[in-house]
Amino acid sequence: MEEISYQSADDCTLHAAITGEGQALVLLHAGGPDHQSMLPLAERLADRFSVVLPDLRGYGRSVCTDPARYSWDRYVEDVMRLLDHIGRSSAVLAGAGLGSTITLRTAAAHPDRVRAAVLIGVEDIEDDEAKKAEIRFLDAFAARVEADGIEAGWEPILAGFPPVVGTMVRDAIPRSDPASIVAAAAIGHDRSFRGVDELATISTPTLVFPGTDPRHPTALAEAAAATLPNGQLAAIPIGDELRTATDLARATAPAIREFLTGLIPPAATSVPHNAVASADHTRLG
Repeated sequence: MEEISYQSADDCTLHAAITGEGQALVLLHAGGPDHQSMLPLAERLADRFSVVLPDLRGYGRSVCTDPARYSWDRYVEDVMRLLDHIGRSSAVLAGAGLGSTITLRTAAAHPDRVRAAVLIGVEDIEDDEAKKAEIRFLDAFAARVEADGIEAGWEPILAGFPPVVGTMVRDAIPRSDPASIVAAAAIGHDRSFRGVDELATISTPTLVFPGTDPRHPTALAEAAAATLPNGQLAAIPIGDELRTATDLARATAPAIREFLTGLIPPAATSVPHNAVASADHTRLG
């Protein structure tokens, strides 16, 4: 596993890990966990792909404590910076929760750089009233974290999520910076999409795994898969039977592998990830 650092467009220092060789596959974690939550999935795909696992800004080692630096456009810029840093013109993007929204926004903004997309639990796309409720929800979360710590911030929330979310969040808490987690909650004040119909402009081949909780509703995943011109609904829901990151990887990896095999022949994955890496490629540790 190689670890790298790179600079965002607004001069935050961001971090990622890379394993495997071949076509680039970027795994974007959910909000709360860090890149380590995606390691079991990476292990199942690294025989065919150069799997890149960033700590998204605000999480893990990618500390960013300024709430004004959180927007969906910034997250998209971070993905572009990452691809430029590792010398890749395009990649497959796969995201969970927060990462699924970043994946969709990136595919919408840069269709030439996203070869395929995988969404593991699509974040809710709210109407105006529901958006106001989300802002209150995330502001209250940030206030609890600021007052009493990350664990206190999450404690009243996790019961409403599948067990796997709680496991991944709790695992990441010791590696998380509280001020950065507080700042990251400011993303709630930005609007990802105003309606599912906006997804109709995203032509990237996309595999959608349905969520099963109010923040990642099943009906939304079904609507997203039907609206995306090249959308496909996976048969495996992200439900209560999944308890760990390993469970999540075991459940989703076969469908992801099958989906991507149909799009990207094995011969196209034979180039090592660092074959065309940028000259300022930074190794840590």
